[in-house]
Amino acid sequence: MPELSQRRRLRVLAICCMSLLIVSIDTTVLNVALPAIQRDLHASVAGLQWTMDGYTLVIASLLMLGGSTGDRIGRRRVFQTGLVVFTIASLLCSLAPSLPLLVVFRMVQAVGGSMLNPVAMSIITNTFTEPRERARAIGVWGGVVGISMAAGPLVGGVLVDSVGWRSIFWLNLPVGLAALLLTAR
Repeated sequence: MPELSQRRRLRVLAICCMSLLIVSIDTTVLNVALPAIQRDLHASVAGLQWTMDGYTLVIASLLMLGGSTGDRIGRRRVFQTGLVVFTIASLLCSLAPSLPLLVVFRMVQAVGGSMLNPVAMSIITNTFTEPRERARAIGVWGGVVGISMAAGPLVGGVLVDSVGWRSIFWLNLPVGLAALLLTAR
């Protein structure tokens, strides 16, 4: 595999961090929107739990499959597929007319997310081959997790109060599309 330029390696890291950002923030941003979703969709508490649990169950179940599929058929292909699935499912979540459909779309979102995180880590470890540079890249990647987990409730609260609960899913659209365009390059 030919050595990538520093600029190209940084672009790869940025794309991987963008994918991690949308998957991680999606985990926490929904929590503050649950009361608004409950009012708007006339949902029970058990139904609301499924919006969270369905996502978590699917993503946890498919993480290893996403990583091994990337190794078998190509990391870039699986990563791009994950971005497309996650971004389209985010749009569908924002349009969901009922709680059962929101749960289904969240589960589809998790299918896409399961293709992103393990493949992104694999891409990073294969792109940054020098140990010190790899450690920095993984540190940045891990920092994005912390920032997104902390920012999720704050951003979610602002969006739900000012625009409505559907807007929390709109966050993923520009980030997902930008990552997809950069990946295609």
